[in-house]
Amino acid sequence: MTKDNRNCTPSQPPEQQPRILIAEDNLMNQKVSLLLLKRLGYQADAVVSGVEALAALRQVPYNLVLMDCHMPEMDGFDATVAIRNGSANVMDPSVPIVALTADAMPENRDKCIKLGMSDYLTKPIDASALKAVLARWLTDAQA
Repeated sequence: MTKDNRNCTPSQPPEQQPRILIAEDNLMNQKVSLLLLKRLGYQADAVVSGVEALAALRQVPYNLVLMDCHMPEMDGFDATVAIRNGSANVMDPSVPIVALTADAMPENRDKCIKLGMSDYLTKPIDASALKAVLARWLTDAQA
């Protein structure tokens, strides 16, 4: 972690900070994502499937979802489609969804965007790329 990222914390009290959901079935990737977010000053909740992500989004008004593309039960692609088309009955069908994938090919990024994902991060997650995505999508939530 660079010195730059160590002091990048949101300025609001915890109850006013953006809420982030991580949908990731790999526990090591989940832990890394949670740690990176913590170092950037955010707290997040984690689930292991698209089904669990939809359930969480029905209960909590998350400001952003980091969505693994390939998970058991329901992958991130199907979960995103259900969120966007309204069939999932989540609190905010327009919540920013950031794809998490090991597939860095441009056509995969295009697929994610066409299915309704807002942005795209490759794994392993780079702290500066994550910071840029959070700045891009959480600006309104922090204002």
